[in-house]
Amino acid sequence: MILVTGATGTIGRHLLRQLVDAGTPVRAFVRNPGQREASGCEFAEGDFDRPDSVAAALAGVDRLFLNTSASPSLVRQQTDAIDAARVAGVRQIVKVSVQDASPTAGLARGWHGQIEEHLKRSGVPWAVLKPNSYMQNFLADAPDIADGGQFFGAYRDGAIAYVDCRDIAGCAAALLTRPIGDEQTFVLTGPEGLTHEDIAARFTVALDRRIRYVDLTPEDMAGRLINRYGLPAAVAMEASETMVYLASGAWSAPTTAIADLTGREPRAFQDFLADHLDAFRPGPG
Repeated sequence: MILVTGATGTIGRHLLRQLVDAGTPVRAFVRNPGQREASGCEFAEGDFDRPDSVAAALAGVDRLFLNTSASPSLVRQQTDAIDAARVAGVRQIVKVSVQDASPTAGLARGWHGQIEEHLKRSGVPWAVLKPNSYMQNFLADAPDIADGGQFFGAYRDGAIAYVDCRDIAGCAAALLTRPIGDEQTFVLTGPEGLTHEDIAARFTVALDRRIRYVDLTPEDMAGRLINRYGLPAAVAMEASETMVYLASGAWSAPTTAIADLTGREPRAFQDFLADHLDAFRPGPG
């Protein structure tokens, strides 16, 4: 039995579909009763802040897919879940981390770095998926693109090999359904590094109207994250500083990990756009 956490999230729902379609015994860990039917399989209702519900969900489970939303609670939630999995006799944990995770880095890279260290000390066999930025993150920019024909960042001319979440799910499915092998880390990327000017050009072609990328200073980008998305000031500033880090090209180089794990090439940005194009079109009126 596989337990999928983050089961209704961007990666989890695709992973569930793949496992259910393959007839693999799987249980979805869901927070709200209304999410039960969305899982399409056996479910366990609970919350990472309720240790008893995590322990109950792990009963009879031999493999755990560990993925939760990034938040300041992430380290506590996931390290507690790893400890509970060890007690439950789970035979493998497949964790979603992030490229360049390090305990000393800021925000999600730092949180995931701490969790990875705990996982590797846990004694439970593990595999770590380390994707870079998700193509699906552009869906948050859909209103700006649809209504204003532009999107924003502080990436300068740095390229990023954005990865599609469906490919991350495919890698997780491969690891969770094959014999448990050596403990490994897999850096997951798309097939090419793209600058945000390149991405704007792809939006322009796909939508048949000009879409611009607007590069902001880190301070102005942080202000935008605060005012438009309500992020706390410290978090917004760290997020914009991460963009500056990526402007160096740190996440520009493609890897072969997705093809190695799944047997097929990763989706290109054009594939993502073709499947989500309506989200970026202006609404009626």
